[in-house]
Amino acid sequence: MSTFDFKFTVEAPLTAVSNFHHDPRILKKLSPPPVFVQIHRFEPLGEGSEAEFTLWFGPLPVRWLAIHSSVSQHGFTDTQVRGPLRHWQHTHRFTAVSPHVTQIHEHITYSHHPGRRGLLTRALFNRPGLWALFTARKWLTRWHVRSEK
Repeated sequence: MSTFDFKFTVEAPLTAVSNFHHDPRILKKLSPPPVFVQIHRFEPLGEGSEAEFTLWFGPLPVRWLAIHSSVSQHGFTDTQVRGPLRHWQHTHRFTAVSPHVTQIHEHITYSHHPGRRGLLTRALFNRPGLWALFTARKWLTRWHVRSEK
């Protein structure tokens, strides 16, 4: 099992960061080109809520079903129920650093299928790819939270 951790701060109160992450449109807002998201079903974020979507990596579709747990103002976890990886669990934690600054900690545990079945996910969801994705998400989060003030 592999892990990936990424932390950054946003100049916004905890409630603003939490509210932004509870928005059902979040996946589209946080997916940088060339990744595009097609939402099939995205229930309001809550304990046991589901999100079903396709991530398009250019012409390549990757279908996903995730379930949410441990949902609170301080974060949540999404776990892949059906999708491309053998295992994917992504925990989002929000911590107030000050009244106007919030730290976001992204923690992912994941594993790939062996052999040819895991080729695509090893190419798309590797440490450098995750670092690039979450670096983009850091800037997109800061931009969106600032523009929603």
